[in-house]
Amino acid sequence: MTSQPLPASIDDTQKLLDSQGYVGDRALATVLHLALRMNRPLFLEGEAGVGKTEIAKVLSSALGRDLIRLQCYEGLDVSTAVYEWNYAAQMVEIRVSEAAGDADHEALSKDVFSERFLIRRPVLQALQPSLKGPPVFLIDELDRADEAFEAFLLEVLADNQVTIPELGVVHAEAPPIVIITTNRTREIHDALKRRCLYHWVDYPDAERELEIVRRKVPGAAERLSRELVAFVQKLRSEEDLFKQPGVAETLDWATALTELNEIALDPDMVSDTLGVLLKYQDDIDRVRGSTARRMIDELRAAFDREAAAD
Repeated sequence: MTSQPLPASIDDTQKLLDSQGYVGDRALATVLHLALRMNRPLFLEGEAGVGKTEIAKVLSSALGRDLIRLQCYEGLDVSTAVYEWNYAAQMVEIRVSEAAGDADHEALSKDVFSERFLIRRPVLQALQPSLKGPPVFLIDELDRADEAFEAFLLEVLADNQVTIPELGVVHAEAPPIVIITTNRTREIHDALKRRCLYHWVDYPDAERELEIVRRKVPGAAERLSRELVAFVQKLRSEEDLFKQPGVAETLDWATALTELNEIALDPDMVSDTLGVLLKYQDDIDRVRGSTARRMIDELRAAFDREAAAD
């Protein structure tokens, strides 16, 4: 894919998102446009399943850039995220040199710690030049990583470089497009946030979520889509759930009910398929049965009132 120029305005950024089927609001388009023009990392915070990771994927696809993803987790370290040495190849090189009678240990030491023995992990890959242009570098779920790794990223985000003791400083010719996501399971240090532009990605309102369902699950019946979105919105606002369903779960549920040939919400089918929408048994037990039936009756009554008012 040929790389594309960066969007020249907020409207162009909104069109870029729209071209990839991402239904974002103008606030998101504004901060994304600024991050691209200012060469600043974009820090996206929000609940799981609201579409934070998808923004990086959309950028990569729309701009024709490589997507380099660093999935964070507890215990993530430099050798996994940044670089490590190919120790097996280094040992072979040392043995071959010794067998050939090469006694210049200083030269050999420099040779085995040269770039040809360097294994580049996501952070270092993101700093490498590319014919397509700077890649989109997704640092996903940073809150799952340890604070020590978070501190290591400060050099990368501030100066677009990594210091390798054996080689020196590796600096990016052009800074990558950095997208950082967090589900806020812990607070990220202010020192890292200061190096980024910030945006909170919230659950969409009913109108925007309905548009997302229409685009992502085009086979869903219109009545089913409207009732399903209203049901999910009602769950988020009225029910005290351990984990509210995200947009990803809404889309999965719409797909599942469409596969079952449903054209509207049926209380029994809702109860039977809640495991697609909700991921904790206590939440499922809270909604299943009479609660689901009451919610469906209420949202249909609301639709009838709207129709009568029109």
